[in-house]
Amino acid sequence: MNDLQGRTVLVTGAGRGIGRAEALHLASLGANVVVNDPGVDIDGDGGDARVAEAVAAEIRDRGGRAVADTGSVTDWAAAERMVALAVAEFGDLHAVVNNAATEVNKGLERLTEAEFDGVVAVKLKGAFAVSHWAAVHWRRRHDAGDRTDRAIVNTASGSGLYNPLPTQSNYAAANAAVAAMTTVHALELGRLGARVNCVVPSMIRTRLTLGVPGMDDAPPADGPDAKDPAVVAPLVSYLVGPHCTLTGQVLSVRGGAITALRGWELGEGIERDGADWTQADLAARLGALPWQDPFDRLAASLGAALGTQGRQALEAMISAQLDRA
Repeated sequence: MNDLQGRTVLVTGAGRGIGRAEALHLASLGANVVVNDPGVDIDGDGGDARVAEAVAAEIRDRGGRAVADTGSVTDWAAAERMVALAVAEFGDLHAVVNNAATEVNKGLERLTEAEFDGVVAVKLKGAFAVSHWAAVHWRRRHDAGDRTDRAIVNTASGSGLYNPLPTQSNYAAANAAVAAMTTVHALELGRLGARVNCVVPSMIRTRLTLGVPGMDDAPPADGPDAKDPAVVAPLVSYLVGPHCTLTGQVLSVRGGAITALRGWELGEGIERDGADWTQADLAARLGALPWQDPFDRLAASLGAALGTQGRQALEAMISAQLDRA
């Protein structure tokens, strides 16, 4: 049974990679899909209208319903237009999948203002802009008595959440913000019958991850490919579907594993009556706590065990990345 039959889903960044896989999967389950993608390069430059249309045409060729949109999620008016397109083409908008992202990877002292702003604009402002206009539409429908189930699925990354990749000040900050925004919007939009969740693809082979160690390995000759973008799509289809009850959740997807991420939680600490800490007290008591080394976190997220040589290799890789112009 195609349990998304008749539901309309807007997927941003749907021309390639994870977004494309999501769009195709949603359509295979009966959803009407708005395929949004301006066809830009990894760094956000350029543009090619054929990218979105190719995916929409592929869906239609398979018997599905889809329309292409080439607006930029960073453009407030374009975000409004893509929501309006969904309603005009299919009569309503039931769900949004905020997937669009760009990358410019440079060390802090080399990253320019424009490069920082551009990546944050696509990932963070873009998710906000499209969600805003979807919420405006849903508010109007709710006020008119429509109690249809709605959903937003944001897309974040381990970079910024549990995977502290160097050279990604812009990308990591934006993804962490998207995860935080997910919780805020889940609390806000419940009154409109809308659920908001976030997926965090990990170790998925896309244009944006080919520089990550291990991601340029060839897919297996036979058997499932745990790094294929398609592994994310089933979870997204569940989250946008009418049978999902989750909201405000951030879920990591890595191969066949789906894991809840808990975000910033209180960990170990120290306490005393009053606030008259001395430097000596802080040095002694904070120094005794079990702090986690960021290199260990990075190695764990990449699936590597850090011995002495492993740590040296990791530090060398980071230094090489940071020293690139």
